Amino acid sequence: MNHELKVNMNEYLPLRDVVFNTLRQAILKGELEPGERLMEIQLADRLGVSRTPIREAIRKLELEGLVLMIPRKGAEVAKISEKNLRDVLEVRRSLDELAIELAIDRMTDEDIKELEKAMEAFRNAVKTGDAMTIAECDEAYHEVIYNGTNNSRLVQILNNLREQMYRYRLEYIKDSDMRQILVVEHEQILKAVKNRRVEEAKTAIREHIDNQEITVAKNIKGQQ
Repeated sequence: MNHELKVNMNEYLPLRDVVFNTLRQAILKGELEPGERLMEIQLADRLGVSRTPIREAIRKLELEGLVLMIPRKGAEVAKISEKNLRDVLEVRRSLDELAIELAIDRMTDEDIKELEKAMEAFRNAVKTGDAMTIAECDEAYHEVIYNGTNNSRLVQILNNLREQMYRYRLEYIKDSDMRQILVVEHEQILKAVKNRRVEEAKTAIREHIDNQEITVAKNIKGQQ
């Protein structure tokens, strides 16, 4: 573990949540690498906290699929696996199709303007070339569609899935050749939403997710 971990203290959050967010970000950004052991004492020393919030954070990270508990070895950062990618994307593909169908029926003109703004922000992020910024703007774009469903339970499920998707999304965005394709795919989705064309939008969403699966699966195989 060569990276220096820093705790960003937030006066509104309990220490356990601050520690959880710090470790989570370190895993997502690759500062804690796949397969790396998570030693409670070492992490507590590095973050300047007791072992209790570290233990709680590791337990939560395991629930998110970011940490794996190995019998007689302890916790380690979960590897990015093709099986996990496919499992998550199978669910996301169906839920995104449902979301786009509901959103087209329920989004107001104001909501569509917000989606156009999110599209512009995404275009600008791609120009910067910063993977984390692109990933955040990609999330923000899809969030407008999710919120447009006006279904809080669906939004909650999709947000949970989004957490599990974050590492795969970053892996996808790291491939600079795919960034312009992402822009085109987002534009196709926006156009279908604006024209209230459900089948066109669902096809665009399917292709968007299929391309992600193909590219990330190829990257995972290349790393093995």
